[in-house]
Amino acid sequence: MLILTIFSLINLLISNIFIMLSFMISKKSTMDREKCSPFECGFDPKTLSRIPFSLHFFLITVIFLIFDIEIALILPMIISFKSVNFIIWWKISSFFMIMLLIGLYHEWNQNMLNWTM
Repeated sequence: MLILTIFSLINLLISNIFIMLSFMISKKSTMDREKCSPFECGFDPKTLSRIPFSLHFFLITVIFLIFDIEIALILPMIISFKSVNFIIWWKISSFFMIMLLIGLYHEWNQNMLNWTM
């Protein structure tokens, strides 16, 4: 029992030494408060919350979500390639890809993909 207590105290001492060393060696200072402040959608949290939101960021978010869902729908189509009739699979996947290309063309035509502000 005495040996267990001695080892516990030694472990506690060593861990405290390492913690103190890390605090002394670390480069983090109180001057970096801005890095710790919350950043959400480019708004300063200390200003008025009724600032108009940029529509461009909203459209980019919607485009990202659409393409994210597209990937989730394309992956099962690729996996089911061997288990389904080829002609039916080809018709469904071609229709899906044509719809995606039409949506991409519409976004490009409306200048939603242009990053100039």
